[in-house]
Amino acid sequence: MEESGVVVSGGTVASWVASGVVLWSTAFVLLRALFPKRSYDFCNRAVSTMHAVTAVCLACLSVADWSCPVCPLAAASSPSQMKALAVTLSYMVYDAACCHLNGDVRLDNTVHHLVSIVGIGAGLAYQRCGTEMVASQFVTEISSPLLHLREMLKEFGVRDTGLNLLVDVLFALTFSVARMGFGPYLTYSTVTADNPILIKAMATGLQLVSAYWFLRILRMVRYKLGKNKKKPPPSAAGKLATD
Repeated sequence: MEESGVVVSGGTVASWVASGVVLWSTAFVLLRALFPKRSYDFCNRAVSTMHAVTAVCLACLSVADWSCPVCPLAAASSPSQMKALAVTLSYMVYDAACCHLNGDVRLDNTVHHLVSIVGIGAGLAYQRCGTEMVASQFVTEISSPLLHLREMLKEFGVRDTGLNLLVDVLFALTFSVARMGFGPYLTYSTVTADNPILIKAMATGLQLVSAYWFLRILRMVRYKLGKNKKKPPPSAAGKLATD
């Protein structure tokens, strides 16, 4: 593929992905060494947060025209788009292996990893639909830092506080707007454009996983808000303690 005199070969993309896997794995090992008292999951979530921030930044930097960020559709991928996708593909390979080694093998997570790895890999192989895929990268990763923050706070002993509730609500709002607001539009655009059938199938699969997680998040928010309402005010709690 060529753009402005820049040629990206399959070997170059493969080297980006391989280097990324090494980078994320090294970051995890360093975090485990620097924070020995923190859990395996905590360190993995720290790496995941690094990737989410990097992925969102690279997605934004790859946009050629902000007046129409999801244009052109079904077009050849630019070098910046391919690099952004290679970074996320390398992370998905790392994260899938990390979860497997930790025994965290859940069906929804496995499907998410499989859809992402096959979909991004296909996009890089076809060297097409970079616009749609980078937009999907932005949509899926924008809520990830809040997702990991809510779990990491628990390891710091911060539970059932206003901060926890705030992070939960912000995560739910960000996820809902991104994945259930922009997500369906992006999936429709990808499916109706002249993209390879594998790309269309992976876009649909990712949206279905997002819809499943959305339902779980709604239940979580309902539980959290209900739990918060049931708490007695501080004065009442103190009175109960002295009775």
